[in-house]
Amino acid sequence: MSDKTVETETRMYLYDLMNAAKEHGFKSDDTWELNMVTESGRSKLQKDYYPVIAVKILPEILLQVFNSAKSALKQSYTNEGMLPDAKAILAENYNYLVAVNLKRLRG
Repeated sequence: MSDKTVETETRMYLYDLMNAAKEHGFKSDDTWELNMVTESGRSKLQKDYYPVIAVKILPEILLQVFNSAKSALKQSYTNEGMLPDAKAILAENYNYLVAVNLKRLRG
């Protein structure tokens, strides 16, 4: 996959995040928590949090889009050792990038 594809996917995802943040009245201290997950992981996050911004991304570029989005949001890696590598993403069938606000549990 080309860098242009990664850049385009990242830009579209960040646009969706910013729109959702405005739509749901995020305050300046509200942030998105980005996750790379499987189909079942996406479903669980959607049951537990609202809003949830999920996009299906080819596993081959998922890690690159995740890293680009984290960088654009100026977020550090809190559990860097816990991040799956490219091989694990393919092996575990991670194919979604999901953002949640940990303060906004579905109630």
